[in-house]
Amino acid sequence: MTQPRIFQFGDAALVCEAPAPATLDCQRRVWAAAEAARGWPHVLEVVPGMNNLTIVFDPLEADSAALANLLQTAWDATGDAPAAGREVEIPVQYGGEFGPDLQVVASHTGLSVKEVVNRHSAGEYVVFFLGFQPGFAYMGGLEEALHTPRRSSPRLEVPAGSVGIGGEQTGVYPATSPGGWQLIGRTSVPLFDPARSPPTLLQPGDRVRFTVAGIAA
Repeated sequence: MTQPRIFQFGDAALVCEAPAPATLDCQRRVWAAAEAARGWPHVLEVVPGMNNLTIVFDPLEADSAALANLLQTAWDATGDAPAAGREVEIPVQYGGEFGPDLQVVASHTGLSVKEVVNRHSAGEYVVFFLGFQPGFAYMGGLEEALHTPRRSSPRLEVPAGSVGIGGEQTGVYPATSPGGWQLIGRTSVPLFDPARSPPTLLQPGDRVRFTVAGIAA
């Protein structure tokens, strides 16, 4: 079992941090411990991340040592928790103007463009946590053969819906923003809609499959 490091962060927060690499087992522990922590007295905020969990508490009321013990117990007790979440399909138009870096990924990996698309769309990805911008899902499960470094110079404007690869991960930009991932396609599915409840399409634990809506040269 992977044992985390639990330490105080300032006067009002505790961090539970597991060593790399990020794994689904580790994230299951993060999710379950986060769910448990939301019910503890004097805990004000619970923030799950990649391989880590931060809890913010009332320093005038809470006992940080007791909370640290609760965190360790929750971590140890939840390792066999089943994967939560739904299966979500996201159609992608690969290549062309929607995926200007598809050929870059193919060249880096030594695969053909078609093979990159086939392998990317064949994978099942699990949402580990949301961050960077509302609705941006950090996902595990990208095949090692597709790992490609981020761009050396980030773009100032990446269109909403862009699907990219950054190192060992793949993801979708919910809104137009700067970004340095290699863009291989785009989806028309809205990842974030403030009028929707919940506003984010994807949640931690969801399983994502990308489907091929088309491939442009």
